[in-house]
Amino acid sequence: MIRSPSLLASAAVLATLATPAPAQDADPGAIVALQFAVSGDHKGVRASGAKGVCLKGSFTPAPDAASLSKAPQFSKAAPDKAVPVTARFSMGGGNPKISDKTKPTTRGFAMRLADPAGDMTFVVISAPVFSTRTPAQLLEFLQVRAPGPDGKPDAEKVKAFAAKNPETGRQAAWLNARPVPASFAGTDYWAVHTYTLTNAKGEANKAKLKFVAADKATLSDEELKAKPDSFYADELKERLARGPARFDLVAILAEPNDPTTDATAAWPEEERKTRTLGTLAITAIEPDATCDAATFDPVVDMPEGIAGPADDPMFAIRSPAYAVSLSRRSN
Repeated sequence: MIRSPSLLASAAVLATLATPAPAQDADPGAIVALQFAVSGDHKGVRASGAKGVCLKGSFTPAPDAASLSKAPQFSKAAPDKAVPVTARFSMGGGNPKISDKTKPTTRGFAMRLADPAGDMTFVVISAPVFSTRTPAQLLEFLQVRAPGPDGKPDAEKVKAFAAKNPETGRQAAWLNARPVPASFAGTDYWAVHTYTLTNAKGEANKAKLKFVAADKATLSDEELKAKPDSFYADELKERLARGPARFDLVAILAEPNDPTTDATAAWPEEERKTRTLGTLAITAIEPDATCDAATFDPVVDMPEGIAGPADDPMFAIRSPAYAVSLSRRSN
């Protein structure tokens, strides 16, 4: 059940700040309330991806994409190949003033590939893993980071949680080991969940999906110091004035023992077979209102031929959590 914003702002917040998460699944409203609490409770923004840029573009399927998936976005025939796309780059978290220079924060990329037969929506991040395995673990992850009476989280609680849940440190470790991207368009993005691609013959393949940047670019520590806290939007405007920012959508095909229900577990990509499903071209910046009117829902907005995991709880909770976030920022 999705709770109202007023209830989230009162009883749910107070209860979840003090109470350890249960072993079962957590309430999406409580998770969203804590996301806002951790980020400073800013108004009128997303619980995650508060700072971002709205975009438009197109997706062109690879000639053999339909052999993996019968989704209409992958089976367009010439001359009607290009699929219209609405997209948004963002910084992770609910702080709209976060610095673009922040290293241990994922960059986000949400997109909707439109088609009369059904839209295809992805919400992907600049790391191959998510920070938690289950909604209950995410709730506790946020609880220990919630500010105390002094306005700061309890460092000992954070340390104890990390020791008990080592997998929750994989994403930050991955990000900290790499330079900061020089552009929203200069880094790769992963859909951290496992998808099932089904073709017209009924043949199904499990795969991780990755958007591979055509023009990767990172910043050295010295270059990063010289940048202002908000440089991504201006860089993107200049980049798109020169031409589209392109990404190849690549399917990383699963082997029998690959974990498919744990978003904190990465696959050895270099050891897996891959197939290119098409090319995404981001062409222009759009008004924020274009992206703010609705939510990018990767659970509900999927046509036949591609499906997210039915047995990954972190995937299933996205839809109700996004609905709560949309309701909160709209009221």
